[in-house]
Amino acid sequence: MSKPAQIELSAAEAAAEEINAYMAEQEKKSLLRFLTCGSVDDGKSTLIGRLLYDTKLIFEDQLAALTNDSRKHGTNGEDIDFALLVDGLEAEREQGITIDVAYRFFSTPKRKFIVADTPGHEQYTRNMATGASTADLAIVLVDARQGVLQQTRRHSFIASLLGIRNIVLAVNKIDLVDYSEEIFDRIVEEYQAFAGKLGFNSIQSIPLSARYGDNVIGASDKLPWYKGPSLLEHLETVPLDRTAEERPFRFPVQFVNRPNLDFRGFAGTIASGSVAPGDEVVVAKSGKTSRVKRIVTWDGDLDRAGEGEAVTIVLEDEVEVSRGNMLVAPGARPEVADQFAAHLVWFAEHALIPGRSYILRTETDQVTATITDLKHRIDINSFAEVAAKSLDLNEVGVCNISTQEPIAFDSYKSNRSTGSFILIDRLTNATVGAGMIDFALRRASNVHWQALDVDKASRAALKDQKPAVLWFTGLSGSGKSTVANLVEKRLSSLGKHTYILDGDNVRHGLNRDLGFTEEDRVENIRRVGEVAKLMVDAGLIVLVSFISPFRSERRMARELLGDGEFMEIFVDTPFEECARRDPKGLYAKALRGEIKNFTGVDSPYEAPENPELHLKTVGRTTEELASEVENLLAERGIIFNYDQSSWSI
Repeated sequence: MSKPAQIELSAAEAAAEEINAYMAEQEKKSLLRFLTCGSVDDGKSTLIGRLLYDTKLIFEDQLAALTNDSRKHGTNGEDIDFALLVDGLEAEREQGITIDVAYRFFSTPKRKFIVADTPGHEQYTRNMATGASTADLAIVLVDARQGVLQQTRRHSFIASLLGIRNIVLAVNKIDLVDYSEEIFDRIVEEYQAFAGKLGFNSIQSIPLSARYGDNVIGASDKLPWYKGPSLLEHLETVPLDRTAEERPFRFPVQFVNRPNLDFRGFAGTIASGSVAPGDEVVVAKSGKTSRVKRIVTWDGDLDRAGEGEAVTIVLEDEVEVSRGNMLVAPGARPEVADQFAAHLVWFAEHALIPGRSYILRTETDQVTATITDLKHRIDINSFAEVAAKSLDLNEVGVCNISTQEPIAFDSYKSNRSTGSFILIDRLTNATVGAGMIDFALRRASNVHWQALDVDKASRAALKDQKPAVLWFTGLSGSGKSTVANLVEKRLSSLGKHTYILDGDNVRHGLNRDLGFTEEDRVENIRRVGEVAKLMVDAGLIVLVSFISPFRSERRMARELLGDGEFMEIFVDTPFEECARRDPKGLYAKALRGEIKNFTGVDSPYEAPENPELHLKTVGRTTEELASEVENLLAERGIIFNYDQSSWSI
């Protein structure tokens, strides 16, 4: 080898060694995850931009782009607008606000950091909760001119709910109040007065100017009266929570890896604790035990894996473990239950209503869930527990939740990964809430499902029919009850066993305690759905005639029954025609404002999207409409030997 080649090789080796040494040094540093939060225009994005700039973590090309963007989108005149470093969405730059959560990584000689810049607008509270869910510390910014606002309180409370125990109260824009110590002290006193109830381990108050860098990475000579640390000094030294290392092993299974007959592994990310080959583990839901045979990664097998590592675990035994289940430590198992109490932050414009069905999603599991009881709402200003029937946008409450199937979980207080969940609207797939599980709810131990010798099939066979629910839905006055009544008379003439559940009739007894608010309408349909289910179990053909205005409740009723047992019949009569008929005089009263929450007037009706039968009533007789229903029953095999000419009615 020539001498120049040897020199080049030795230089490359030296560079490689230097890179490896640097990487090893970085691995030894602790990692602090934190977020910035607070009200609108408190300077959250500017603060992060200033941190990155002053710690020399902006490349030359980034700085050049930032300078150009500041001229185009900036709000600081000729000065650099540091907020543009993290406000990357075009909508954010145009409006000068943060909408999405922006994550940035940076490092100093003492520590590594991942910072989440979260939005201050009330409508984006869900994004703030997202950023807080993995953070160790929250920087709550307050504009020195504005003081503590409602959004300051809301974000602080949510940070507390989500397990953050260290707070920095950053009183920003102190330059705009002449660096006043008096104003700073007043804001700190007001914040501590309410935050003292939230269980934070530490609250460090720092006056600063994100725009000019005062007290951001070092002491400012403009604030001689402040003797505490700068923001960066505090971030580099604040103690980290070490309890994560002591938590029991939790491995939510995300994917069953079966590329061939010789390999079966369970892929996922370790939520807490650690595991090694030979360790005993338990399948959370079934209680089956096995031992870890291998821990497989892309780079080869591991001798041990811990929290945050994505691995594939191979077990010694062929036990059943599917997505949504968990492998756990045998001596510290999670709860497995289908009912639990939880704190819930509501994100949707449409209110949360007990009794309505949602999709509940944990880290890897997904089940249908219902809010069975809203215990109370929490007042953001006083933290008082307020009685409530619903939760509106950005409100926080405590509720009981029932899931269709048992799930494995820990309390959020003991494990943030396995104790959290989100709720998803079944129709829109929008995330409508985020929850923190408090504890499992235990059913009475003396209540068991009683096995019976006579079942639904045998009861229906005696009646020479298949049990089913015909769910007639439509506006008041659309003709639902008239059509249902005629269908029942014809079925009765054939010797079929039927029963009608009519909306008005049921409200005289079973549902006499319910009004017509949205909450009561949901409970109205929930009860009727359960009664219809019992009647189907008795082998009957049940005709349900209810306005049932909301798709989610009709879907809930459908899911109570078996395949093919629920048939939605949309009695489609235009509003104008229903108002013209007005058989009970209700439309006239509603239009005069004498009746509130009347469907079609001041309460919505959500028409079925894919009903089993769509009856357009205008210009048609009741007999014609009833015949369509009977044809449907015959096609579905609900009634046998059907001959329309045999009807005598």
